[in-house]
Amino acid sequence: MAEKFDNLEEHLEKFVENIRQLGIIVSDFQPSSQAGLNQKLNFMITGLQDIDKCRQQINEITVPLEVFDYIDQGRNPQLYTKECLERALAKNEHVKGKIDTLKKFKNLLIQELSKAFPEDMARYKAGRGEDHPPS
Repeated sequence: MAEKFDNLEEHLEKFVENIRQLGIIVSDFQPSSQAGLNQKLNFMITGLQDIDKCRQQINEITVPLEVFDYIDQGRNPQLYTKECLERALAKNEHVKGKIDTLKKFKNLLIQELSKAFPEDMARYKAGRGEDHPPS
């Protein structure tokens, strides 16, 4: 799979370099440079065709749209994965905290209900198969 990406990267680098050279020719256009301009335009078309062939080889790969936002903001797209993992870990800790709080609340509620309604809570615990109070 890596060779497919290497091939795409090589074609993209050639395409970008061709576009750069095309920009130089256009910015300082002289009638004598028409042949060079035509050649670069043909290279551009060939480069787009090569990139399209590479796209067909790796069409099963999807890139989250947020990665393009990173690139547009001038940020390193490789940091996207790192930041996603950090957000997932933070969310996991947040949810874990909620679960722990709800477990404590449940235990406290059962204790208080057992004090107020001992017979009802004994039947409830027996129905749930609990022989001892929750910890």
